[in-house]
Amino acid sequence: MERMIIFCMLCFCSSMVLTAAPHKIAKYKQLLKTIKLLETTVKDKDVELLHTPENPVDGCLFTAVTCFQKGTLKLQPENSQVNSTFTQTIKVLNRFTLSDPGKQCESSCESYEKKTPKEFLKSFAKLIKKVIK
Repeated sequence: MERMIIFCMLCFCSSMVLTAAPHKIAKYKQLLKTIKLLETTVKDKDVELLHTPENPVDGCLFTAVTCFQKGTLKLQPENSQVNSTFTQTIKVLNRFTLSDPGKQCESSCESYEKKTPKEFLKSFAKLIKKVIK
């Protein structure tokens, strides 16, 4: 009887682990869609250039995501008609967290090259794709 209970618990725990991974991937894919939506509504001319992390090392992904989140707060909507949707999208991006924070890297956000908002968002999407893999 004990062996049967242990076996059932093992099966249950392993099934929970297997279902966790697809949920995270779905969450990251939804985040990619959110970034793509933001790309179409962001103002790209006459705006502040943003520090854009490019190709961060695997251990520095958490720091890069933090830099992107700080940068999204500086984004502006292309026009007033998309303002409410734009604001909600920014909130979604700022709630995102990596499940494994890894180590904090020595490079600061300010050490990265400044780019336009659309290039900034493309790099953010590229980073999320890297996290999915």
